[in-house]
Amino acid sequence: MFLSKFASPVLNLPRIAKRLIVLAVDASLCVLTVWLAYYLRLDYWISLTNPDFGWNPMAAVGMSLLIAIPLFIVNGFYRAIFRYSGLSAIFTVTKVIAVYGVIYAAIFTAMGVSGVPRTVGIIQPILLMVFVGLTRLFARFWLGGLYRNQLQLANLPRVLIYGAGSTGRQLAGALANSHEMRVVGFIDDNKALHKQTINDLKIFNPQDLPGLVETLGVNTVLLAFNAASRKRRNEILDSISKSKVAVRTLPRVTEIAAGKISVSDLRELDIDDLLGRDPVSPDPELLSKNILGKVVLVTGAGGSIGSELCRQILNVGPSQLLLVEQSEFALYQIHQELEQKISAGKAQVTLIPFLASVRDEARMDSIIAKFKPQTIFHAAAYKHVPLVEHNLSEGICNNVFGTYITAKLALKHSAENFVLISTDKAVRPTNVMGATKRLAEMSLQALAETSSTTVFSMVRFGNVLGSSGSVVPLFRQQIRDGGPITLTHRDITRYFMTIPEAAQLVIQASALAKGGDVFLLDMGEPIKIYDLAVRMIELSGLTLKDESNPEGDIEVQITGLRPGEKLYEELLIGNDPKQTVHSRILMGAESYLSKREFELELFELSRFLNQGNLRGASEILCRCVEGYSAGGVVDWVF
Repeated sequence: MFLSKFASPVLNLPRIAKRLIVLAVDASLCVLTVWLAYYLRLDYWISLTNPDFGWNPMAAVGMSLLIAIPLFIVNGFYRAIFRYSGLSAIFTVTKVIAVYGVIYAAIFTAMGVSGVPRTVGIIQPILLMVFVGLTRLFARFWLGGLYRNQLQLANLPRVLIYGAGSTGRQLAGALANSHEMRVVGFIDDNKALHKQTINDLKIFNPQDLPGLVETLGVNTVLLAFNAASRKRRNEILDSISKSKVAVRTLPRVTEIAAGKISVSDLRELDIDDLLGRDPVSPDPELLSKNILGKVVLVTGAGGSIGSELCRQILNVGPSQLLLVEQSEFALYQIHQELEQKISAGKAQVTLIPFLASVRDEARMDSIIAKFKPQTIFHAAAYKHVPLVEHNLSEGICNNVFGTYITAKLALKHSAENFVLISTDKAVRPTNVMGATKRLAEMSLQALAETSSTTVFSMVRFGNVLGSSGSVVPLFRQQIRDGGPITLTHRDITRYFMTIPEAAQLVIQASALAKGGDVFLLDMGEPIKIYDLAVRMIELSGLTLKDESNPEGDIEVQITGLRPGEKLYEELLIGNDPKQTVHSRILMGAESYLSKREFELELFELSRFLNQGNLRGASEILCRCVEGYSAGGVVDWVF
């Protein structure tokens, strides 16, 4: 500890100063070894400056310096101080001093000099070789490790921590020994903290960030505050985005185990930070009404929405949670995740996974008949617009018939609640996916007309940030790959919410249902996708490459609208949404076909599909779904 305390000041010296120090050490060793050589020869110490008995040690000292120092300089002893600090250095030192020894011995041993014993010509070179070698080894063990660490630190990304509170201090402590990044200071909104230091790290004014990026070489800002509102967080992000730094954040305090922050807790910017609004806290009473202590079934349990529904449902506490999923891998993943939560004591729920397709009526009948779920959340659907556009028959079979089969079975076995996860694309759809989802909604509305046991409802919302196929993970990967970001249209807009928020609102909406209800989630203002892309580029510490900035990092490339894609999405067909007791949940009243009319259309649809007549099937969609107009079914659509 004592030696390491002085290591940093030595390493921080200018290179010329380091060279002069080492040269001075070597010169001192020349003097010291001559003095020791006289002692070993005479068996007593003599004075170098005022020797007795006619001895002349200064001649030996002077000649040593004249021979050794030039030899050391010529052989590069001072060009790279730490090059000569390992075993290879010892061999180099040995060879150079061997040459030195031959010259020195030739002068003082072979030729002889008055006042210098001939044995000094042999003893002194040996001593000099040992001492010079030891100094290099000492430098290696004392300074070498720290020197390498400093070189590594110099090459690490330099980061500022936004927030000098307890969270920021914990993060700085966690990063102190990190080999991933180097903290060079804090920035904080509190003016009283500006210019103060915490553990030798200075606290700066956030307004100074652009200058700090240049002077301190900062390339990343770590957000270390959890109490700020979404509005304040977005104000901070807007100010940071102009400074060409990447932004990383910590999860919420509740997500950090044991209250201790580690480097692994750092992650890319929260997806909900891109929303620009605060999510509404869920109502515990609405969350628990259809779930607590009940048997709950989720179809499409391995999908983006289905899996989050399962997580939220597990937290509320059903007696049994039935997972229905046709993808083995997706079912395995969500089942393992939920099992781990149960094993950790975070829930007391019986979990049962089923590999099944909602289109398989016999399989679904056996599951529902045996376990009698009281609440069913139907999230199984094909949702990717271009894929469904090119696979019309599969889209209809899964989204329409799969929904109708499952809903009929819920009614048959007296399930209390059946909730369909729908989409804003069902409103005046321009694509097959939207049309099939609207027809799925109509199947529930038709069944609700005559149901006295099962409450049918559907929850319609827009795009979910972070779901499979969502633009956010796609843009993030494209930014990592160096661009370009691909966008179908510069003016395209979408409604967005996070997966947890959407799942919580779906559960709460189900508690408000009376039968045949179409619930709409208030998703705030629509977001322009181009602006979202630019924001993500800036918060990655990069710049947009366009006509005004041809030297930028990432280009946004416009590819053109895909088949069936809208510029703008709607959540309501009519114009009379009604407010519910929940501020983010609205209820729409929309026209639909009677049960008899719907089943006749469904029969015709099934007949066309069995015949492989996709044009006929498409015409049924156009006739039943308000606003849908198929642009013609191409030959390679199946």
